[in-house]
Amino acid sequence: MQKNTKFEVMAPAGSWEAMMAAIKAGADSVYFGVEQLNMRARQTNNFLVDDLPEVARVCGEAGVKSYITMNTIIYDHDISLMRRIIDKAKEAGITAVIASDLAVMNYCRKKGMEVHISTQSNVTNLETVELFSDYADVIVMARELTLKQVGDMVKAIKKNNITGPSGNLVQIEIFAHGALCMAVSGKCYLSLHSHNASANRGACIQNCRREYTVTDEEGIELKIDNEYIMSAKDLCTIDFLDKILEAGVQVLKIEGRGRAADYVYTTTQCYREAVDAFEEGTYTQEKIAVWREKLSSVYNRGFWDGYYLGRKMGEWSNVHGSVATTKKIYIGKGVKYFEKIGVGEFLMESHDINIGDKLIVTGPTTGLIETTVEEIRLGSGDSVQQAVKGNTISLQIGEKIRASDKLYKIVAADA
Repeated sequence: MQKNTKFEVMAPAGSWEAMMAAIKAGADSVYFGVEQLNMRARQTNNFLVDDLPEVARVCGEAGVKSYITMNTIIYDHDISLMRRIIDKAKEAGITAVIASDLAVMNYCRKKGMEVHISTQSNVTNLETVELFSDYADVIVMARELTLKQVGDMVKAIKKNNITGPSGNLVQIEIFAHGALCMAVSGKCYLSLHSHNASANRGACIQNCRREYTVTDEEGIELKIDNEYIMSAKDLCTIDFLDKILEAGVQVLKIEGRGRAADYVYTTTQCYREAVDAFEEGTYTQEKIAVWREKLSSVYNRGFWDGYYLGRKMGEWSNVHGSVATTKKIYIGKGVKYFEKIGVGEFLMESHDINIGDKLIVTGPTTGLIETTVEEIRLGSGDSVQQAVKGNTISLQIGEKIRASDKLYKIVAADA
């Protein structure tokens, strides 16, 4: 049974671990790619068509909606695969398809499959919303719009009674958190030009995230060392989420299908808590500070508020990669779980752990578990203050772990 929420927190799922982490963190919906017809075909371990029944089952039992991203450019040779995926998705009970190509929208309409319009469709005005309402119940706005423009769009949809195929008013979705592309709604051709790897086919090599040297016509080189001038900081709206929800936005999308389970869990949990706080009237600066600190602890390139508050130019990252305040270190793997006493057994394959350390466990079924070490027992049963590589240890976990799970220690990023 699906959840009945006024505002939808939509989380990325680039793997089973990430999907389960999103569900545990309180996501209302998850989105994921299948095969190669999605915008993260290169960066993630995409699900297979044969996975769709299990995805639908897991999400359905959790009351979470499931969305397939099929938002690349579609060529004639893709049509057969596109139709096969949609047929299987419909049969499995997947909630909707996120699309940008009219061929996908048209086939979904023929099959009675719910459609959401992707940001790659670059929707920036009411006329386009009205056009796409023939196909879709949810439309993602272009990332370059201001919050005022988005709010005006919501008002106009209500005033003009613009409904989707379901007969309900079209819902507006925006990106709330995560990586931003330098190009308008991700329509970049730099990777195609340099490596024949099209971003619009999910194969971007992210040239924009690199360090560059500028050379003038006389051959004089200048290294650009103060900013990665094409690499935007990550979007973060936790500070003004109340304004977004008051504007009438109904779906909040967290970017990050290329990210690990800990990123998905932390970002989803923060935005879930923020939405709930808004609805309860407890959205405060004190809570925002806590959420901001948590969001800073996982992968990010620094934060800015995008174009929602009227910025004309982007804010550029001054480092390569993440500026997260913490990092995870691989410790070992799960062995078995003792359900009656809530204890997990692990084989340590790297580093050490001590009383007081913060740990996470991730796995395809487990998703993510967070815990702090209060007691360590060796295989012999002895209680110790520290365990090292090669030890088999038991930890009080409280949730079931599996042999496929991985154990990590969370430390400061500069440790």
